[in-house]
Amino acid sequence: MILFRNATLVEFDPPRVREGQDVAVEGDRIAAVGPDLAGNGGAGAGAPVTGAPGRVIDAGGKLLLPGLVCSHTHLYSAFARGIMAEIGPMPDFVSVLKQLWWRVDQAVDEDILYYSALTAALDAIRTGTTAIIDHHASPNMIEGSLATIKRAFEEAGIRGATCYEVTDRHGTEGMRAGVAENEAFAGLLDTEAADGRASGLVASHIGGHAPCTLPDDGLELIADACSRTGRGFHVHVAEDRWDVSHSHYHYGTDIIPRLDAYGLLDERTLLIHGVHLSPAEVDLVNERDAFLIHNVRSNMNNGVGYNRNLPRLRNLALGTDGIGADMFTETRTAFFKHRDEAGPWGPDGFLAALAAGNRVLGRSFARPFGRLEPGHTADLVLADYPSPTPLRGENLAGHLAFAMGPDIVETVMVGGRLVMENRRFSRDLAPVYAEARGQARRLWERVNAIQA
Repeated sequence: MILFRNATLVEFDPPRVREGQDVAVEGDRIAAVGPDLAGNGGAGAGAPVTGAPGRVIDAGGKLLLPGLVCSHTHLYSAFARGIMAEIGPMPDFVSVLKQLWWRVDQAVDEDILYYSALTAALDAIRTGTTAIIDHHASPNMIEGSLATIKRAFEEAGIRGATCYEVTDRHGTEGMRAGVAENEAFAGLLDTEAADGRASGLVASHIGGHAPCTLPDDGLELIADACSRTGRGFHVHVAEDRWDVSHSHYHYGTDIIPRLDAYGLLDERTLLIHGVHLSPAEVDLVNERDAFLIHNVRSNMNNGVGYNRNLPRLRNLALGTDGIGADMFTETRTAFFKHRDEAGPWGPDGFLAALAAGNRVLGRSFARPFGRLEPGHTADLVLADYPSPTPLRGENLAGHLAFAMGPDIVETVMVGGRLVMENRRFSRDLAPVYAEARGQARRLWERVNAIQA
């Protein structure tokens, strides 16, 4: 048992702050919460603490909060940071894909993928992100790619879900191989769970790139894979107006009704971006109880426009679309961009969207996340935030929007295991990052050899 003593407990949904509390962790779950658990045998909610804890962490009044969730990213893109390669002009979104990302994903091999995923996971932990929902592409290394990402997740000690983004960009054979990789990985996780070998850290979805690169037979294959595996669909939609125009021109319908016709909209579905969905499409997304993941910094970087439907969405969470996994910065940027666009929400709307990442996890892992209560998963962050103004549930969103950042993160627990303490990992990471820099250089060289 690990006991966090004298912490200020902070929860996001609903916003709540409780001072002078202890949290006892047994295995990968929170066992008890209350004041002076070790001294009084569990005066708070939950079962009393029996026996001496194996480890006591004195929080000294610092904040203890549920781990943050990055609800959409691309780990294979981690080595694009500062990329030095011959990238042609990118005047519009399609050219961004062709000149940069579709060359980067073709250049990925196993070593590049492993070190990009591992270092991205470690960087996420430093910012208090305890879970990553990944969307992967490596068309020259499809088979086994998701198991490589799983290995990186487990090595870093972070929670994650991943999938392969099926596309017809490399022909029907490549499209079928992407579906097969999704199904094989789901089967691997199911087998490990049945045999008692699962780490409990990794889940999966069935991925698709975007409707503009998914013909009808591709959607049919994906729908069958979702049905056979019991997994949800994870796909970009309406990121740019091109995706919408393509759907109208080739299929005579909007994107969301097209996906719905194949049974691909339900409570497990993750729809990414949705910048240019119509109000009627948003209504259908809400009706099917699907999630939309907002990636504001990526949208700004690619110049694709602003999603004005955010307040209409029933299930809204936040991702980064490959720009790291710092959810403090992503949430703050989402709020300020919304205000810049004269949006109606205050900070509370984006606090709720950040918290909703834990509902995404709950649907993927079939267990509770995001609350500091007995029985909830012990993905926790201890943070040093010496505010000069009072911190209460009523003003928590304002603190997040105007002050809290990744620099407050000190200690991170994932699934009951301490993966970072006092801003330090248990192993020397210098060799990992040195190898990563070498792999990044290899990626850049390989990108240069691929024509746009």
